[in-house]
Amino acid sequence: MISCLILTLNEERNLAACLESLRWCDDIVVLDSFSTDRTVEIASAFGARVVQRKFDNWAAHQNWANTSIPFKHEWVFYLDADERMSDELRKEIQAIAENPNEVKVAFYCGRRNYFMGRWIKHAYPPSLIMRFFKPQKVRFDRLVNPVPVIDGSHGYLREMFEHYNFSKGLSEWFGKHNNYSQLEAVEGMKVIRQRDFRLGTLLSRDRASRRKAFKRLSSMLPCRPVWKFVYLYLLQRGFLDGRPGLRYCVLQCIYEYMIVVKMDELAMSEKGVRL
Repeated sequence: MISCLILTLNEERNLAACLESLRWCDDIVVLDSFSTDRTVEIASAFGARVVQRKFDNWAAHQNWANTSIPFKHEWVFYLDADERMSDELRKEIQAIAENPNEVKVAFYCGRRNYFMGRWIKHAYPPSLIMRFFKPQKVRFDRLVNPVPVIDGSHGYLREMFEHYNFSKGLSEWFGKHNNYSQLEAVEGMKVIRQRDFRLGTLLSRDRASRRKAFKRLSSMLPCRPVWKFVYLYLLQRGFLDGRPGLRYCVLQCIYEYMIVVKMDELAMSEKGVRL
């Protein structure tokens, strides 16, 4: 009915709980980037199929999975190892997969993000991510935080999955986002060079299109870390999430500043200027 895809690299801490939430699925594929811990052992113990490929970038990795992995079912749901399927979401996607009259080929989904033991409902809102799809109808673009290019119509799921982004601790989070910020800087420079942004796209009726437009706009804004804090803590009412919400907003400002200074570094390098 539905196949599930999980991307892994040294996820022994998270993988068992993720797989436990997928006990209902008869086709779980773990695309592993040659983990050196017990990731493959845990996946095999749960009966998952393990396919290994060296990671290059997010879009290329996910596109390879879509075209090279022979999934058992027409529909695929993609999860990271630090995410968990909810019963409500399972029921919703199963109903879609069982509907022979369904014309949409992909669905965006929200997620409940947890930090410091609580759901960060306001400061870390459930952003839309395309996770339920027919592989032959979707490809991905961007080096990091890839965006889908969908061949057909898409929809939006009501229910959400759970996300434990800080499950490996803050040190791992900083290391991961150090790498993410470098790739985001490269993508940000592409946006600046293209100069094809249109304000009208911010008013699109499609939620995913609006989100993509706002992300492109943010690449060109001055004082981005400050605006990020204002948006998350004040406009999104992150202050209602208490101390965890404040800390999360500060962490996001740090991440945004890392992207800004790395974009400056790339611009200086293009001009032959050393830091």
